[in-house]
Amino acid sequence: MKSKPLHELSESELAELVANAEKTLQERQMSKHKEVIAEIKALAASIGVSLEIANGSSKRASERKGAKVPIKYRNPENKSETWTGRGVTPKWLRSLIEQGKQLDDFRV
Repeated sequence: MKSKPLHELSESELAELVANAEKTLQERQMSKHKEVIAEIKALAASIGVSLEIANGSSKRASERKGAKVPIKYRNPENKSETWTGRGVTPKWLRSLIEQGKQLDDFRV
C-alpha cells in the first residue's frame, strides 16, 4: 500500500498521522529507557553493586504544587492587600517602604 504525500492528506488524516507518530516515538523512548536501565543494572551487578533506580518522577514536586503559602505581610490601611514574601514586592508595600517605613512594620 502506497501512502499519499502529506499535502494530499485531509486534516483528520494528518491528525491521525501525528498522533500515531507521537505514540510510536513515546514507545521507542520508553523502550530505550528500559534498555539503558537494564544495562546500568547489569554493569552494577558485574562489580557486585546492587542499586535501585527511580523512575524519574518526583512526589515531592507534586506534593508542593498548589500548596498555599502563608501570608507574611499585610497593608494596615487595606487588610485585603497581603504578600507572602515571595515574588515581586507589591506596589502598596514598595510605596510604604519608599515613605521610610520598615518591612517588619507590616509583618503579620
